[in-house]
Formats: sequence, structure tokens, C-alpha cells
Amino acid sequence: MRRSFFYAFIICVGLSSAVLARGISSNALHPRAQQSDQQNPPQQAAPPPQAPSPQGAPPVPPAPQQTPQQQTPAPPVHVGPVVVIDPGHGGTDTGARGANGLVEKDVVLQVGKILRAELERMGYRVVMTRSDDSNPSYEDRAALANAYRDAIFVSLHVSSTGATGNTRAYFYQFPVPFQATDTSLQSSAVKQGSGTAIPWEEAQRPFAEQSRRLANLVQIELMHRFSRSPNAPTPAAVRNLRSVAAPAVAVEISSVSVSDPIALTSLSGLFAASIARGIAAFRPMPASVPGLP
Repeated sequence: MRRSFFYAFIICVGLSSAVLARGISSNALHPRAQQSDQQNPPQQAAPPPQAPSPQGAPPVPPAPQQTPQQQTPAPPVHVGPVVVIDPGHGGTDTGARGANGLVEKDVVLQVGKILRAELERMGYRVVMTRSDDSNPSYEDRAALANAYRDAIFVSLHVSSTGATGNTRAYFYQFPVPFQATDTSLQSSAVKQGSGTAIPWEEAQRPFAEQSRRLANLVQIELMHRFSRSPNAPTPAAVRNLRSVAAPAVAVEISSVSVSDPIALTSLSGLFAASIARGIAAFRPMPASVPGLP
């Protein structure tokens, strides 16, 4: 019986060895299986899908970037009188001409544009009888000023001789007292605020005192900035002023005879600023207007 058990144990050990050797040989015979397992590792589980947005809800757009708003300065408010700037001469009428080639019509146009910018900055409404090399007639220049209810007329000139920087303000002086006749009233006339009409040749007469006061204020400003200027305005029969039915002055600076044109043109800004301050003293703007000095 012991022999039988021994033989049975030997047989079992032999069978186990055979099975183990077969498994090892099977793995050795199939190396591609191992390589495939290494190249294709087990896939990880996909993340769960996001929950859909509520039905009908619109997509939320990205918040826009806020840019600072540009603040544009408000334009000046024109509440004062209309200032009519009259650069003298123009076109074929050059006015005074200097040996250096400087001509009056060009200088006064430059001064007129500077004066316009200065007055507009202060809040005045400004129109010009000419803004180019044209030559309106005396009547056309006066008609432009007379078209406004409340106007101030300033005619600009340059003298042919005189020391550089000498400046003068003029107001119109009639040679004889006005005597109305039927013949004069039947000619072209200007209607005044009262409804009465006066001849064009006499339109400035009712404003003589206002014009004198305006010229005086302008002359004071000129005298402060140009030491060679007189301290009082000059009465004269300036043709540009005679038909203007409003306070009117002529302002003149010396002169086109300078050897260096820059010596005169460089004074344009100071000359214009003095006239603007004289106008502001005559008819001041409200203090609430932007740009008022």
C-alpha cells in the first residue's frame, strides 16, 4: 500500500511540472501579445458630459471692453453782437505797397483772420467782408454789416509810412451837419430801428458817438501794447465807415515801408489781440461764456 501511494505522488508531481512547462512555453511562443498589451494600454474612462444649458436660454456673450469716452469741448456760445471784420482793399487794389514787396491787402487779411479766431474764442459771432483776395465795393462791405441788427464794424489797414508799431484807431467825422432833403431820402437808404430811412452816405451819422467811444477803447488797448501809438483816436472821413449803420472804426498799423517784412507781420497777433480787447471793453460778453478772459 505504501508503494501505491508513492507511485501516485510521483505521477502527480510529473503532471504538475508538465503543465507549468507548457504555460511558460506558450508565453515564449507569443511575444506579440505582450507587445500589443504594452502599445495599447487600457483606455481611461471619458469625463462625464457637461449638463446642457436650459432650453431656450441665449448664450452669454463676453463682456465688452470699456474704453474711455472722448470728451469734445463744447463750442463757444454766440450771445453777443456780430463783429464784422473788414480787411481793406483786395484784388487789383493792393493798397499801400512797400519797396520790400509787402502789400497792404495781404497784411490786413492775415490780421483779419487772427482777429476772427480771437473774437470767436471769446464767444463773439464773426463775419468777414472778404476772406480771400477779392475786393468788395464799399457798398457791399457796408451792406453786410447793415444786414445784422446788432453789429460792430472794424476796418483794418496798414499805413504806407511811419515807425514800425505805430497804431491808430479812427472814427468817422462828417465834414458838415446833416440836412435831410427830399432828393437825398429818395436815393438808396438804410432803415434804422425806428423805421425811418436815411441815405447810405449818412448811415454812420446816428452812430457817431458810439463809434467814437469804441475807437477810444481800442486806442487805449493799442497804446498799452504799442508805445509809439497816440493816446486818443483820430477823427477822419474814412470811406469804409461812412455807409455803415452800426458802431464802426478803422484801425491802422505802420507800415509797409519796413526793411524787413517780418518786423511788421510778427506784430499781427498782438495787433489783433489789442483790437479784440477794445471790442470786449465796448460790448462785454457775459461772464458765463467759455473762453472769456
